[in-house]
Amino acid sequence: MSKADTSQLPRPRTIFDQSLSVGVEEEFLLVDATTREVAPLAPEVLATKSDGRFDLQAELTDFQVEIATPVCRSMAEVRSELVAARGALGAMAAEHGTRLVATGTAVLGEVHPAPLTDDPRYRRMAVEYGRLIHDLTICGCHVHVGIPDEDAGVHISNHLRPWLPVLLALSANSPFASGRDTGYASWRYLTWSPWPSAGAPPRFASAEEYHANTQLLQSSGAAMDAATIYWDIRLSANHPTVELRVCDVAATVDEAVLIAALTRAIAVMALSSRVPALDVAPHLLRAALWRAARDGIEGTNVNLATGELVQASTQLHALLTWARPALEASGDFDLATAAVDRMLLDGSGAERQRRAFRQRGELSDVVDLLIRQTASK
Repeated sequence: MSKADTSQLPRPRTIFDQSLSVGVEEEFLLVDATTREVAPLAPEVLATKSDGRFDLQAELTDFQVEIATPVCRSMAEVRSELVAARGALGAMAAEHGTRLVATGTAVLGEVHPAPLTDDPRYRRMAVEYGRLIHDLTICGCHVHVGIPDEDAGVHISNHLRPWLPVLLALSANSPFASGRDTGYASWRYLTWSPWPSAGAPPRFASAEEYHANTQLLQSSGAAMDAATIYWDIRLSANHPTVELRVCDVAATVDEAVLIAALTRAIAVMALSSRVPALDVAPHLLRAALWRAARDGIEGTNVNLATGELVQASTQLHALLTWARPALEASGDFDLATAAVDRMLLDGSGAERQRRAFRQRGELSDVVDLLIRQTASK
């Protein structure tokens, strides 16, 4: 961004004394309690009588279900809502002989072509995008951060953009797909990549420029509407939020809370200054995201300032250091550092899946691990 462009940035705000709102959406797979293979029973599970407290939703395929927290102000609130919603949905799944698992891809079972949810929108997507839609039995974690206006949302997106590879590596939780090790820590991200409106967003100077470019995607047919702009970061079509979409669904509640805390902290840091975000070339960012999907947090990634390979864990600590003022202001610094230390000690979701497989060479052991992690409090 040139000096002339700084007029488009939000005015400096002192917001360390007031946390931005945050919400989390999590997508899960259903697996048969006996075979451990994916089970297309989402309609039956979601039709189960519940107290109506939780926002439980269908997803693209009958293998998937989704939860969404209400608007939250603290990470303690996010955690409480996720524990309760996972518990409620897990109990509903058990009534139909299935279990809830938090993993980005199906470990066992055939998912091609996926049984699509009976919804006019999904049927239209199948017509418009053909075979692409049949590969999307994948589950992510989406974090919404409240924004004062759309220009602020674009400014936050620009600052989130250089951290996308770190957040993807941190969340990587999909090394297996349909009975095989893919060689990637996040096969979900690679599966999603061919979609015509997916990937890292461009860097925009304003909300006006953002909307002009999303309209081009819609005019071309690459997106049916604003809701099918599937960039790794986007302005929400339905809420006054900026939405991070790059992450695999977190294996545990605490890891989902960590992702939410870091995302909000980046947003707070962005709105607290007029310093432009690092302007990363699209091809370099794409390479870094591929590397993050391949290696996860245990391997290396691209230093976007130099183009050199560095340890992904080093980048994660750099994010903690940079975002520390925002994390401390919201009371989340100790939470975030403890969660990072625990992950680096115990391994990422992807590493834990592979470790479970190595013990006996049985993929059912991986699914058993996922069931336990998903239900852990």
